[in-house]
Amino acid sequence: MNTIEQLEQIMTAPSESLIADVSKLEGNLVILGVGGKMGPTLAKLAKRAFDAAGLDKKVIGVSRFSSGNLQEELEAAGVETIACDLMNEEELAKLPKEKNVIYMAGNKFGTTGNEHFTWAMNTYLPGRVAEHYKGSNIVAFSTGNVYPLVPISQGGCDESHYVEPVGEYGQSSLGRERIFTYFAHRDQTPLTIFRLNYAIDMRYGVLLEIARAVYEGREIDLSMGHVNVIWQGDANEYAIRSLLIANVPPAILNVTGPETLSVRWVANQFGKLLNKEPIFVGTEQPTALLNNSSKAHRLFGYPKVSVQQMIEWTAGWLENDGAISDKPTHFQERKGQF
Repeated sequence: MNTIEQLEQIMTAPSESLIADVSKLEGNLVILGVGGKMGPTLAKLAKRAFDAAGLDKKVIGVSRFSSGNLQEELEAAGVETIACDLMNEEELAKLPKEKNVIYMAGNKFGTTGNEHFTWAMNTYLPGRVAEHYKGSNIVAFSTGNVYPLVPISQGGCDESHYVEPVGEYGQSSLGRERIFTYFAHRDQTPLTIFRLNYAIDMRYGVLLEIARAVYEGREIDLSMGHVNVIWQGDANEYAIRSLLIANVPPAILNVTGPETLSVRWVANQFGKLLNKEPIFVGTEQPTALLNNSSKAHRLFGYPKVSVQQMIEWTAGWLENDGAISDKPTHFQERKGQF
């Protein structure tokens, strides 16, 4: 896999399970915040799944589309697009009221020093969206950052674990969940809260960040010594299928891979593939930000792409000078400052 075209062809190929599940959906799908890291491939995956199922259903991607050629790219893939600033009340009010909604809008990086904007995006805007899409099936993207750091031996937080976010990004993300939940109860709007960390694409993600550090001879901080990851294509598939479990009270779903990965182990795997010796600093702390996604795996099956496959693909992508997005995850952050 050497090109973006090959990457996206693999990432947007629908499974038989996804094709079967989209056949159960009534109405079209609108994706709010389609311009982010995951949105474009999610939209293309949904469109390919609808087409494979022989369904004449629309996938509508909503974003500001303020730069680049993403709008044209999505239209070429059969995804209808609407340029909209969701924070603009008049523009939001004009959006079509479709039966199925995946909400991906939000703000994380740049929160420190701009906290008011993060709270507006992550907590105020969901209320406006929930009112507009009253009665629709909604999958609201959230994050594992709503959980506290937990002991490595615990096996990660499952959906029954108490929430205790560290820092204002995590706090505002919990606010997003609470606001969506309020409107779900008030208006009987079916909702799935989708707590994701961390999605992997060849162009960005935890594995790429570790691989680049190994390849470039940079130090790797071990203080956040363990992580969870999931292939972005699998996460996108789970998101679409989660429309079918939306409920009142809301369904809560952790989404990540089945492994608790050692950062040291991952770096050493890249070291072998790239013929480099990793440079480590610090020591593994006894706690980390970890999710237990066994519920999602029971509902939707294990991810199709394994960690070892992702590691091999990432090493090859790096060696072949594949395109890289400058969108670091900051997975090493232990104080919630983004």
